[in-house]
Amino acid sequence: MILQKYERQILKTLKLVNTLEELTSLTNLNKDKTSRAVYWLAENKLVEIKEEIKKELKLSEEAEKYLLVGFPELNIIEKATKNKLLSDLSDEEKKIGMSWALRNAWIKIEGNKLFPTNKGIQALNEKAIIKACELVKSNKKLDDFSKEHLLKRKLIFEKITKKVSATLTEKGEKALNELPIEQEELKEITQQAILSGEWKKKFILPYDVNINSEEIYPGKRHIITLFTNKIKDIFTDMGFEEMEGDIIQSSFWNFDALFQPQDHPARELADTFYLKENIAVLPEDKLIIDKVKKEHEKGWKYDWDIKKAEKSVLRTHTTSLSSKYLYEKCQDEKPHVFFCIGKNYRNETIDYKHLAEFFQVEGIVIWKDANFRQLLGLLKEFYKKLGFEKIRFVPGYFPYTEPSVEIEAYFSEKREWIELGGAGIFRPEVSLPLCNKYPVLAWGLSLERPLMLMYDISDIRTFYKNNVSWLRNIEKRF
Repeated sequence: MILQKYERQILKTLKLVNTLEELTSLTNLNKDKTSRAVYWLAENKLVEIKEEIKKELKLSEEAEKYLLVGFPELNIIEKATKNKLLSDLSDEEKKIGMSWALRNAWIKIEGNKLFPTNKGIQALNEKAIIKACELVKSNKKLDDFSKEHLLKRKLIFEKITKKVSATLTEKGEKALNELPIEQEELKEITQQAILSGEWKKKFILPYDVNINSEEIYPGKRHIITLFTNKIKDIFTDMGFEEMEGDIIQSSFWNFDALFQPQDHPARELADTFYLKENIAVLPEDKLIIDKVKKEHEKGWKYDWDIKKAEKSVLRTHTTSLSSKYLYEKCQDEKPHVFFCIGKNYRNETIDYKHLAEFFQVEGIVIWKDANFRQLLGLLKEFYKKLGFEKIRFVPGYFPYTEPSVEIEAYFSEKREWIELGGAGIFRPEVSLPLCNKYPVLAWGLSLERPLMLMYDISDIRTFYKNNVSWLRNIEKRF
């Protein structure tokens, strides 16, 4: 058995140390060369490898920031104790804190004012989320409930480190003792080296022969396009019809028809792109406008303003198409199933997980016998066809569905559950005015997030940077 230079170095150094880090340091090899040499020796029974996996919880950058400036939901409760207005909330409090405060029934909104509930005051006093984060920061044990909550919020993550050590086997000891005296390497075989016999006295490195040729890169579809086509094929195979519609919608279809009150934080400029001119028109049928107005004034207790409904927006979700199709296509007694894959626009701060424009996979089922169990089965089947075997559903909150669930998939490489979207049954205040039918199943799913899981991509902007090398080399995995 011929041992290369690096393998001989590792064999000798194993007499002194045994971990990869120590071997790398003493041999002055880089980590990759050390690792390759150690695993080659193990494959040839010269060493035995032991791998130790260490798992520990760490705070995310977001959690570190919140420990300094306060958690958005607790800040909202504190403002509620002072009866602050919705307009007094920061963008982050509206986008992040509001959903958690409402979901946990820590606050209530009357008119435009915030009021704390008893549960909210208790949560503010207990500061459970702060205490849990501080336990993680000090490397102390965290209870299972707090751990699951913080993982779901992406406030903590599980850091996995692998310690690799190697020990000489009996065969390795023998090989070490039989190592010849080190020879100088002959890096280039020349005519002179052959004629003089020099090549016999030196160690010859193996040659790596590569044929140089120009690589050809044929045209290919973008991975987002391929994935979109895959999802379309799945839904059409399941009998769904595709919805189509403009990206510019009236606030009526984007918000009002979905029973979102006109003073809802999501309507403010912090979240929505409004157009200067109202080029999107309201439905010609005045009866549907009156029905929606009646539901708002009955349910939300305020004077509904048609001028706010007339405002044109870049759609914030493809659910605006669902509301239109629900109104236009459900007048007969036939069951209808629709899906849509489209771009949406929100005034988000762009970072590694947020973009101002993003895709959403939308769908509705209009059928008198539809039920919640069928919704879960349909979504599970969809993700199974997409390649996700382990799917679970957790209770969620969305303004226009009740009951609501969040869909999570288990990502084995990261050993964690990742949220992929939300679903539920349209509230009666949505479906009854639009088509006089209930229940109507509905969902809105992320398109980029499953792709990020499949390719272990941590930054959503990767898809849109137009990195030619990345686009050329990325392989289809679905």
